[in-house]
Amino acid sequence: MSARNPGMPLDLQWVSKVRVNTQAVLKRAQQIQGHNKNKKQWQAAWLLRAVTCIDLTTLAGDDTPGNVHRLCMKATQPVRSDLLKSMDMQDKGVTTAAVCVYPSRVADAVKALKAANSSLPVASVATGFPAGQTSLKTRLEEVRMAVEDGAMEIDIVINRTLALTGQWEAMYDEVCQFREACGEAHMKSILAIGELGTYTNVYKASLVAMMAGSDFIKTSTGKESVNATYPVAIVMVRAIRDYFLKTGHKVGFKPAGGIRTAKESLVWLTLMKEELGDEWLSPHLFRLGASSLLADIERQIYHYVTGRHAAYHQMPMA
Repeated sequence: MSARNPGMPLDLQWVSKVRVNTQAVLKRAQQIQGHNKNKKQWQAAWLLRAVTCIDLTTLAGDDTPGNVHRLCMKATQPVRSDLLKSMDMQDKGVTTAAVCVYPSRVADAVKALKAANSSLPVASVATGFPAGQTSLKTRLEEVRMAVEDGAMEIDIVINRTLALTGQWEAMYDEVCQFREACGEAHMKSILAIGELGTYTNVYKASLVAMMAGSDFIKTSTGKESVNATYPVAIVMVRAIRDYFLKTGHKVGFKPAGGIRTAKESLVWLTLMKEELGDEWLSPHLFRLGASSLLADIERQIYHYVTGRHAAYHQMPMA
């Protein structure tokens, strides 16, 4: 992952001056969706790049040690070895960026990856995911326990109530405390953009989360009715760019929720390249939060290699 974002004192003047031009955002989002015209071998290379940026995720009520183990094995070998061989990529160490699980499954994931001799990081959601409506004491304890169990990345959820009511100092203080509880683990802050109301609020929440020391800002829990959309992403990555220009600190971006097709993953990569540049095209500054996306990417790579379309059952669990 990237160098840590040390954060900065809360700059309420900067936050209060924010105004987002909705029409300009929507127009830019339309443009980006029309820009992705990669063909054949370039598309295959971009799809492999997308694989290396995936936080392969399972956040279900019926998660068991067994399916977490399968998820970890898939993360260490996300694309069938015969397909990688055909592309001369078999020895390039293609893995996903991390696996992402609930706090109670962190120990299972750490154990499975250790047994597979893999150094892949385990990410854990925390702080009362997805709603963030538990007491602050409980949310902090959840972060500490996930780190103790071996999580190297923590995906926290912000308190949307504070953002919606403009209590930016209170939000900043909470996120600072989460950051402290993370210790050496990297912190991704989930804004739950579907519950923030306006693009201006999304930008302000992005700024405050970064000022409080977030290493990444993330769109959604995947449990809201609106998740990762391109217009919201434009707003968030512009906040990342402005924060970098003002502080010199690079913060990562993670869209999550509803990203299911290989075609969408290419649009996300195009968006990052055009808005933030090539440095944000690697897993230390860009992640895709997804569970079913990998299966479609692998099918597209299969088609590139063989010229035939694969059924989902021909691909190992994704």
